[in-house]
Amino acid sequence: MRGALPIVDLSADRVAVAAGIRAACRDSGFFYLAGHGVPDELLARLDAASREFFALPEDEKLEIAMVRGGRAWRGFFPVGGELTSGRPDLKEGLYFGADLPADDPRVLAGLPLHGSNLYPRQVPELAALVPAYLAALTGVAQEVMRGVAVSLDLPEDYFADGYTADPTVLFRIFHYPPSPAGDDGWGVGEHTDYGLLTLLAQDGNGGLQVRTPAGWIDAPPVPGTFVCNIGDMLDRLTGGYYRSTPHRVRNVSGNERLSFPFFFDPAFSAEVPPLPGRAREGADGRPRWDGQDLRVFTGTYGDYLLGKVGKVFPELRGEVL
Repeated sequence: MRGALPIVDLSADRVAVAAGIRAACRDSGFFYLAGHGVPDELLARLDAASREFFALPEDEKLEIAMVRGGRAWRGFFPVGGELTSGRPDLKEGLYFGADLPADDPRVLAGLPLHGSNLYPRQVPELAALVPAYLAALTGVAQEVMRGVAVSLDLPEDYFADGYTADPTVLFRIFHYPPSPAGDDGWGVGEHTDYGLLTLLAQDGNGGLQVRTPAGWIDAPPVPGTFVCNIGDMLDRLTGGYYRSTPHRVRNVSGNERLSFPFFFDPAFSAEVPPLPGRAREGADGRPRWDGQDLRVFTGTYGDYLLGKVGKVFPELRGEVL
């Protein structure tokens, strides 16, 4: 299980960052991201506040249950409330996104996944920490996507000026309790992420595993870094030139585990046509004879996203969609 994901230093020059991203995305689709500039203190405070929330009695956590979030799809879900691979995950969590006021046109129009976050009254710090973290990670993600663009021989602001000019930002805080005696420890089964880019912070207990060409490897926490991986949409946009990679979580540490996945995706209303140039090559690096990309999704990213997330919480699907 032991292996080593590459490290990409975001503070290096753009050419070096792009080269590191290209190598990682052509191999496993995963890498550690260093040089991101997010203060350790911010994540430490978010971690402490999150632990305070998950230590609350279940009935108090359910005061902000996801069913209360309505079409915004925000709030708390209990252990077993999410289906990642067709079976209940051994985790509980909080769902957040861009905080929009009630008079925002997208909220007034009833657009799914748009609205306000639900924050627990018992841990008021989260109402300040979550927006600060989302703002910091959005900036980091835009920089990573600049590196991705250069790695695909595109202008560095290809995504920032287009797909992610108004990004869809989703954020989760997951709490994995210790596995019961005799349990296999699978907190999350094998899956791929469905968007463009994921930035993951995790506590010191480990548990993340990535399927690489050499087999499954552990992706333990490395201080000062995020685990970064690409999702299905970037795989589709590049026709398989970059690959979204299966991963899973198995918490056998005997301790509770916290993770903080941040998902950075195209604008909800953005069309997602194939990318030009190198991104139109297939997985073998060769362009199709007719120049087409048969795998790319057609339509808006919102259409694509709703089709994906509706499978995760089937009991909420009718409420949101």
